[in-house]
Amino acid sequence: MTVHTNAFSEAVLSPRDGSPAYMTGFENSFATEAVAGALPVMRNSPQKAPLGLYAEQLSGTAFTAPRHSNKRTWFYRVRPSVLHGRGFREVHAGLIRTAPCRDESRLPIAQLRWPPIVIPDEPCDFLSGLRTIATGGDAHLQLGMAAHVYVANRSMADRYFYNVDGELLLVPQHNLIRVFTECGVIDAGPGEIVIIPKGMKFKVDLPNGPARGYVCENYGSYLTLPERGPIGANCLANPRDFLAPVAGYEDKETPCELYVKSLGRLYVTDLPQSPLDVVAWHGNFAPVKYDLRRFSPVGSVLFDHPDPSIYTVLTSASDMAGTANVDFVIFPERWVVMESSFRPPWYHMNVMSEFMGLIYGVYDAKPGGFVPGGMSLHNALIAHGPDAEVFEKASRKDLVPERLSGTMAFMFETRYPLSATAYASQLELLDGAYPDCWDGLARKFDRS
Repeated sequence: MTVHTNAFSEAVLSPRDGSPAYMTGFENSFATEAVAGALPVMRNSPQKAPLGLYAEQLSGTAFTAPRHSNKRTWFYRVRPSVLHGRGFREVHAGLIRTAPCRDESRLPIAQLRWPPIVIPDEPCDFLSGLRTIATGGDAHLQLGMAAHVYVANRSMADRYFYNVDGELLLVPQHNLIRVFTECGVIDAGPGEIVIIPKGMKFKVDLPNGPARGYVCENYGSYLTLPERGPIGANCLANPRDFLAPVAGYEDKETPCELYVKSLGRLYVTDLPQSPLDVVAWHGNFAPVKYDLRRFSPVGSVLFDHPDPSIYTVLTSASDMAGTANVDFVIFPERWVVMESSFRPPWYHMNVMSEFMGLIYGVYDAKPGGFVPGGMSLHNALIAHGPDAEVFEKASRKDLVPERLSGTMAFMFETRYPLSATAYASQLELLDGAYPDCWDGLARKFDRS
């Protein structure tokens, strides 16, 4: 059994520091080759593709989708994917769940919070370490989302995965992950995110040891940059700060496994070679990474706490104008300067459901029980807001300009109610005392 040179290490990883190489831009049309001459000139599917490769198109949209929203990438690979698509057998999905799964949880409606899930001692990689916390909508109808966490202590090695049910937004919280995809290699650590398109094969390695993070599985329209509206032409997330990998391929003739999740079921097939054998590609349907610290926040500069919508990094539209299938919102470092105002988030009952996580630092509205790696779920029209202690302090503090530093929290926000899974509902970690944080909100009404 011969193992050929792994071209990932040669064509993609920098010889200087071992980091991947990238191209800049979001939703751009890229063209990249790991071996000179691998991309055909002028035509997508020549009679004989260069270097004895196979031409293959991965479509992210219907062929007839409008040009501005049409997504597809042409691969030039060692073997076509038809050799990856047979011999599948269903396997147990572990703790992965897919909407609809409304009947798993018997929790009463409530504000829910969990501390970080501990990375287990028993061997688990990114795929076996996925745990679904909540789901909403219906993957069959391509509506809604699922919120997962991953806890992993080993690389995927010869295990590969792709997801038919939706695109994946990875949010590392503890340690770097290295994502090998059909388009190339992406490194991402805490404070960065990775988008993996629906149908894109990949595996996750752990260069720096055990890792933990969050995952949004988006069943709906693809994540894109929100319109800025009155904000104008600048600020928020800028396209040039998104990075797509340069072409790289794994020329490895050794047995491996390919897993696929489709309609909520998990399948596996055995392959005699790596499926990450794309030597060149061009198109606009590709994985990207983004450093959340490059987000340029816009805020209130006179009075009132602004809506969290102004911190939207990415959005997935629904058929209801202005009401997202999924929004990815962050709470980054920023200055807080509002006069004569209650500066933390106000108390609210939101028609959108909010799954929240903390990547690092302290979240200003929940400085006590909400810690990095933890998460909370406030479903549609479930009231929530700052702790009683935060309310008291914010109501009395001297309103000088204040910089919130060293913090990064986020929300997966959706128009669909989110149902906690049986796993999340039965976790001993479930913080039953969470609602007690509001017990100190005393009556203050005085009509005199």
